[in-house]
Amino acid sequence: MNQWINFEQWSQYIPSDSFLFKLLMALVLLAAYQVVKKITNRAVANLALSKGVNKARQSFIQRAFNTALLFLFASIFSVIAGIGYGDVSLFLSSIFAVLGVAFIAQWSILSNVTASFLIFFVFPYKVGDRIKVVDKDEDISGEILDISMFHVLIKHDNGHVITYPNNLMLQKAVLKLGQKTPQKAKSTARLYTRIKKK
Repeated sequence: MNQWINFEQWSQYIPSDSFLFKLLMALVLLAAYQVVKKITNRAVANLALSKGVNKARQSFIQRAFNTALLFLFASIFSVIAGIGYGDVSLFLSSIFAVLGVAFIAQWSILSNVTASFLIFFVFPYKVGDRIKVVDKDEDISGEILDISMFHVLIKHDNGHVITYPNNLMLQKAVLKLGQKTPQKAKSTARLYTRIKKK
């Protein structure tokens, strides 16, 4: 109760519409942004390490999350500063509309980028796994070499590298294959022994 009274007394000294209050809120939000950013980057780095993702893709995911967090905290500050809820909601709705088009448009280039985010977090396979994409027309199977922003690189057993789009990877059924057993070289010791005896 005493803390609540102290807060009320403090709010009387610093009105919510004053410049000092807005400055304090900006500093608090900036500190919170740095903390959340650090936690998010660490979580993404740990997930990327477990999935064997390259550094370039990891940094792209981290930058995307940092940008989204920046927009989120900037929107919160805009509401606190009194810029207007209508203006902020219009801005956010425009962003969500663009993201919605990117998710829905299967033939869009942006759909590969958004599919890359989903593959990064929910795709149950990682670099080094052997998979088979169920496709009646082509034999798309082999070892995953890399998962880039637009494609999944699969090395076929015949040595060819297949570049498969991310959005199609989410639409097709994917089977996990066992590791390919290396073929043992045929030993000629027994044959040489038989020839020598003759």
